[in-house]
Amino acid sequence: MPGKRSFEEQLSTLDALRQLPPEACMEPLRKVLAHRNNFVVAKAADLVRQFQLSQLVPELLTAFDRFFEDPIKTDPQCWAKTALSRALAAFEHQDAAVFLRGMKHIQPEPSWGGSSDSAGTLRATCALALVQCRSLVEADLLAHLVELLGDKDKAVRVEVIRAIEQVGSPSAALLLRLRAVLGSDLNSRKLDQEPDEEPEVLGACYSGILRIEGDSAIRWIARFLASADDPAAEAALAIAGTHSAQAFEVLRERLAHESDPWFLSVLLSAIALTRQDAAIEFLLNLVCTESLQAEAAVEAILRAMPSEEVTKQLEELVKGNPRLTRAFKTHLPQSSHRTR
Repeated sequence: MPGKRSFEEQLSTLDALRQLPPEACMEPLRKVLAHRNNFVVAKAADLVRQFQLSQLVPELLTAFDRFFEDPIKTDPQCWAKTALSRALAAFEHQDAAVFLRGMKHIQPEPSWGGSSDSAGTLRATCALALVQCRSLVEADLLAHLVELLGDKDKAVRVEVIRAIEQVGSPSAALLLRLRAVLGSDLNSRKLDQEPDEEPEVLGACYSGILRIEGDSAIRWIARFLASADDPAAEAALAIAGTHSAQAFEVLRERLAHESDPWFLSVLLSAIALTRQDAAIEFLLNLVCTESLQAEAAVEAILRAMPSEEVTKQLEELVKGNPRLTRAFKTHLPQSSHRTR
């Protein structure tokens, strides 16, 4: 089985290169990038990136181009093209055409029950890399990225939203606002009972808008809390991620009008994650007064990895109440258990 031995020996050689200084790996990796096996080339590309051997960019480009020829046969699972594009992105390669080619590539491969596209990660990697191509004016860049907002692969949609976020301009923020509004409207119109795959996509939109616009967008994002569903939970967590006093205020306001037990717990968790002193005091007061949300408040505080001081304060508050003591012990992080 010489072919198998050759493949295994090649992988062994690549593993051995990890023990050498980067400059000593230059020529061996140059040769391996010309190998016909896509898995071997993918491993080599990862090493080129790890060792920061930007001198091998021409070889990376040649290999990248080669694996688009009869791609299902030469590069099953897109292992080579994905690793090569990741290396080119790490070196901030400026030829936009390279990444546009990867963004447009769809590779349906045989699978149980039909076929599945293996190029999703490649498209996502290339979309993020395109943002750093300085030859593209912003309007053209956003126009290219918009093409992937409707990609069939949810992971690609999430990554292209993050790519748009990285553009960081008012136009990018408006584009994310539009995607958020359209996505929310689509969810509200769904009549089937199939699991919804949009929450993660919408969550990326909410977080992107807040990172671009800052706290001024909190009130706008708060509109999506009204549905009290999975996308609303993503909105709550995105708002909490600003770690601002305004975030706490908005979440507390919504809590006052919520009756659904599940979404109440989501809002309490988000309040804890704002990391605001006033937010922790609010949650501790719910525990102290043994309110209807006291158990959920205990869980929210502990899941937010509080300081030792807050944990001790919470422990004192639950003493004498079996229900709250049980909640405290259930949700106390294991590391805290070991130190007590």
